[in-house]
Amino acid sequence: MSEATTGNDGEDEIVTVNFKITESFLDEIDGTWQGRGFNSRSEFIRYTLRDAVENPTFERDELVALLRAEEDVQEGRTMNADEARERFGTDDE
Repeated sequence: MSEATTGNDGEDEIVTVNFKITESFLDEIDGTWQGRGFNSRSEFIRYTLRDAVENPTFERDELVALLRAEEDVQEGRTMNADEARERFGTDDE
């Protein structure tokens, strides 16, 4: 990753932030940044946090709904489009 993509624009002072995570999650992070071509763990975390701030994609309620939908899929409580058309008598034309 380039400095322009992941880093400081030269105007802000870099500060250190400490946070706690489980060792197993840190192992996942390490496997991810190395597998995606980042130069360091810090570079990956900065990039990921910046992306989350600049491009928020889901609100909490939306994430909960997605998790519930995934549970429905896993439990077989869903149907494909053809099954829905047949069940509800609709036609895609």
